[in-house]
Amino acid sequence: MQQIQGIAVSPGLAIGESLIIDNEGFRFPHHLIVPTATATDGEVRRFVNALDEVGVAIRASRDAVTQQLGERYGAIFAAHISLLADPRLREDVEKKIREDFYSAEYAVSRTLRGYADHFLNMDNAYLAERVHDIYDLERRLLQTLTGRQREDLDRLDTQVVVLAHNLTPGETVHLNRRFVLGFATEIGGAGGHTAIVAQGMEIPAVVGLGRFLSDVSSGDTVIVDGDQGMLILRPDEATLQQYRQRVERRLATVERLRDLRDVPAETLDGVRIKMLANIEFPYESEACLDRGADGIGLYRTEFLYLTAKVEPAEEDHYRAYAEVVQAMKGRPVVIRTLDLGGDKLGFSQEDPEENRNPFLGLRSIRLALANLQLFRPQLRAILRASVLGDVRVMFPLISTMDELLRAKQLLVEEMDELSAEGIEYNREIPVGIMVESPAAAVMIDRFVEEIDFLSIGTNDLIQYTLAVDRGNPAVKDLYQASDPAVLRLIQRTLEAADRTDVRASMCGQMCSDPTYTMLLLGLGLRDLSVAPSSIPEIKQICRKVTIPQCQAVAEQALTMRGPREIDAYLKAELTAVNAASDRGS
Repeated sequence: MQQIQGIAVSPGLAIGESLIIDNEGFRFPHHLIVPTATATDGEVRRFVNALDEVGVAIRASRDAVTQQLGERYGAIFAAHISLLADPRLREDVEKKIREDFYSAEYAVSRTLRGYADHFLNMDNAYLAERVHDIYDLERRLLQTLTGRQREDLDRLDTQVVVLAHNLTPGETVHLNRRFVLGFATEIGGAGGHTAIVAQGMEIPAVVGLGRFLSDVSSGDTVIVDGDQGMLILRPDEATLQQYRQRVERRLATVERLRDLRDVPAETLDGVRIKMLANIEFPYESEACLDRGADGIGLYRTEFLYLTAKVEPAEEDHYRAYAEVVQAMKGRPVVIRTLDLGGDKLGFSQEDPEENRNPFLGLRSIRLALANLQLFRPQLRAILRASVLGDVRVMFPLISTMDELLRAKQLLVEEMDELSAEGIEYNREIPVGIMVESPAAAVMIDRFVEEIDFLSIGTNDLIQYTLAVDRGNPAVKDLYQASDPAVLRLIQRTLEAADRTDVRASMCGQMCSDPTYTMLLLGLGLRDLSVAPSSIPEIKQICRKVTIPQCQAVAEQALTMRGPREIDAYLKAELTAVNAASDRGS
């Protein structure tokens, strides 16, 4: 048994057989082989046979292209043929098989990826371009060795736990929830879009585990502990039994909390807390209603881009929004305009300039304002959907007044266009912003004069305030929601909203964590927008406390020096509240 600590990003427990997905989606039968001469000889033969087979196929392609288009075009296969004939490739792969006992697939992948990394680090543009030839050769060899095309994760037919070096948000979107029990990755961090998608799909997930794929084979029994951020490889019987009991207790707790669906999130002293939900996909509306949500506090619209190979049309937007608005039956639905960029991959090609520092680049509202062909159809679709229910529009990552005013002006322009076309919409649609940057929090007294509501996005606010890349596991210990600097910006924002009667909510992951519920209520928050699965637990805490009690907790937390001290204090207070409630019941 091996236990590996990572970052918990989507709660829940998954126990099952592992499916290793590596190298752009190929399913490896195994990473390691039995350390015997017979086994290594067999793997070497498989590798050599694959080299010969791929060589025949590439030469056939070269000859066909040369005949049809001429030698100039046939020459594009020269690099592939040269790589195949290079004795160093054979030597390096064979060494990994015989000395490290890697499978042929894994040895090929490790070797060619090593070549690619070496070329990318060289100050030579020509050699850097040859990396694409290496990746292509790797794909050809893996396809031949595995005897199949790349694994399609949305077409699985057995239940598995997916283990991978990384899963992009787009790949995560396509996970089949019936068959993917959970997933774990070597890289990734808290607050990334992959984590957000996993939460929306309610798939237990742990990321940032470091290198572990070489220690496990497909078919091994594994446990993904999305509560504690733990991956357990080949658990012993005692551990399996312990986790099976935890699964049973978790199911019992979920069933018990189901009774809270139809009761309000009202504190003991009678203050009504609005419990809203964050959603990523239209089908999540059902889960929101089933958990007793008062509405949708954050409808992320990036899924339209993550799942598309071409730019979504206005009608695609409208259908997605209309489905949710009608399902919520008059409850508020806050639609956030596109928040692409950073760690969110859409239909467009990657920009090398953006890759240098994507979180400080052309993302979110900046990207929308720079690409009006994306932005205008979305605004039109939101306005068209506004007649179907209580629809509100929210602009993400607003940092300057100019950004907000330009976005509002574009909204007015689309209103005028719809009026000219005789299309109905809500002229008084509420307009809000995400407070996600220190700039917005510092200037919040000016922003509240131009908006109807705001929502604090703590995922980015923490990242930008503390100068910590939320997706980088090397600095994960610095990414702390309870850092005093973050708490002061939250307090400042809520106070400004209260002075001007602007409704304030929070939709970041911080408010889905019960550890922070009392603190946030004490700071003045009355609208919480959380993952649907978190609604019952957060609602239960609200019903156990009074506002003066929470205010005392917040005041004490704000006097403390650092996040560790604050977290320990908040957890102790929550434990005391739960204990008092249990005694009372």
